[in-house]
Amino acid sequence: MRLLSSVLCCALIGIAARGDDPKAWATVKGQVVYPADKPVPKRAALAVTNDKPHCLSKGDILDESVVVNPKNRGIKNVVVWLRPDDLKDPKAKFAAGQIHPADAKRKPVEVVIDQPCCMFVSRVTVARVGDTVVVKNPSPVVHNFFWDSTNNGAFNANIPAGAQWKMPAALAAEAAPIQYKCTVHPWMTGYVRIFDHPYYAVTDDDGKFEIKDAPAGKFRIVYWHESGLRGGKDGRFGEPVEIAGPALQLKPVDFEVK
Repeated sequence: MRLLSSVLCCALIGIAARGDDPKAWATVKGQVVYPADKPVPKRAALAVTNDKPHCLSKGDILDESVVVNPKNRGIKNVVVWLRPDDLKDPKAKFAAGQIHPADAKRKPVEVVIDQPCCMFVSRVTVARVGDTVVVKNPSPVVHNFFWDSTNNGAFNANIPAGAQWKMPAALAAEAAPIQYKCTVHPWMTGYVRIFDHPYYAVTDDDGKFEIKDAPAGKFRIVYWHESGLRGGKDGRFGEPVEIAGPALQLKPVDFEVK
């Protein structure tokens, strides 16, 4: 018993020491850009077939399947995440000591998906295991939330104007992205990716992302867009990245999304 207690004590001290060491953790920043030798995709106006007075009240609704900033070629809505440096097991997990101690204080949150004017906000949503999805409808028309998943149920909920709907159970782990739709307005769609660790981000309007408190060491970094993975099927294993604290600025990464 004494030996077990001593080992446990040493392990806890080791984790605490790593947590206090700024070199043991890093903020990873980067940018995902459309290839310089390709023309920037133009966003077409979507065919709005019903509830036109409301849906088109702010002008045309533009396609969001590929959103590229023409000023810097940054790609919006790319999900970026870290994974262990393992090329054999696609389900490899981070060791307990590779998760920043501050993450233990994190509490599950409500992940909000909004639909103020006939488009989902956000198009791409990221969440943690244990979080709960809440779908809002602040608009004056009825919306629907259709969702079919492997581990997180199937739903087809109508949401009246000015109301909201809450998923009845907390999110479970899901390897694949989950697509959601509004069957009332068929052009409306979006995606959720669920993670069992804190090392993920979604690119912003400039294609930039930031992952905080990443562990120092050799890992893999994965880039996913709704059109597929960077690097194709093998992209699920990610690309090598060596992290050293307290900050790592990656070079811009080309991604020819479709």
